[in-house]
Amino acid sequence: MQNETVIEAPCDRDGLTKRYTEQAMQWIAEHQHEPFFLYFPQAMPGSTSTPFSSEQFRGKSGNGPWGDAVEELDWSIGVMLDQLRDLGIADDTFVIWTSDNGAPINRNVNDLSRGSNLPLHGRGYTTAEGAFRVPTIVWQPGKVPAGTVCNELATTMDLLPTFAKLAGGALPRNREIDGHDISPLFYGEQNAKTPYEAFYYYHADQLQAIRSGPWKLFLPVAGKPHPHFPSNQPPEPLLFNVVEDIGSQHNVAAEHPEIVKRLIALAGTAREQLGDRGRPGSGQRPPGRIAEAATPKPQRLAQ
Repeated sequence: MQNETVIEAPCDRDGLTKRYTEQAMQWIAEHQHEPFFLYFPQAMPGSTSTPFSSEQFRGKSGNGPWGDAVEELDWSIGVMLDQLRDLGIADDTFVIWTSDNGAPINRNVNDLSRGSNLPLHGRGYTTAEGAFRVPTIVWQPGKVPAGTVCNELATTMDLLPTFAKLAGGALPRNREIDGHDISPLFYGEQNAKTPYEAFYYYHADQLQAIRSGPWKLFLPVAGKPHPHFPSNQPPEPLLFNVVEDIGSQHNVAAEHPEIVKRLIALAGTAREQLGDRGRPGSGQRPPGRIAEAATPKPQRLAQ
């Protein structure tokens, strides 16, 4: 589908990365003389055990279909950055490359056929570090300092207020905005720090963990599988220093009861504002889809 037009049926998923890239580059060429925003979410590698890639990348990585798909993504962003340089707009274009979540790895963490989150613990779709903590690359020649690393905590919720700041816009004041301007982190400003006193890890509408500074506390969640223990083991509060213990291997709750107490208090603030399963929060909209009743039913476009 392209908007409401069927351009191929059935879809050749092997060619999606290449086709998406070509479409994005065509759009950039058409809008190069005006300010633009391009949101470009690739379909690969996704959560399938055998991601798709075009013929020129098949078998190239030495790490099976997953590696091949990643190789093609690397090609994709490379040719797009080359295009920005060739068009002479690279210095005025801010590029962010990131992921929506960690890989849905196999039970054997050394089996890389579905990606790897090492040295982080856990798989995608949980509240473990291996699910939430993803790499991000920021690029703007001459403005973002090349070859530098920032380990401060930030989230994709911060992109909206950051883009508004960079574009000279103002955020609406009639609602709560979940996010902060993190351009000081991107541009390597001296003493730039995370804007978060606390970060909350929700699984759907259930609060499961909270982080403040280097400390991450997993809350007791009755009757739910825990990212660190099987579901038949009674959950206890678990505390990890995710800076010094990046693999979340050592529960230090017993050694730091004061930190556990502080994080549990912060969790209470989250529940008041954002809610928890079965408990609405003061800043939480009613559950459901936005304008669900006004959404027209899809029309059949092809047999």
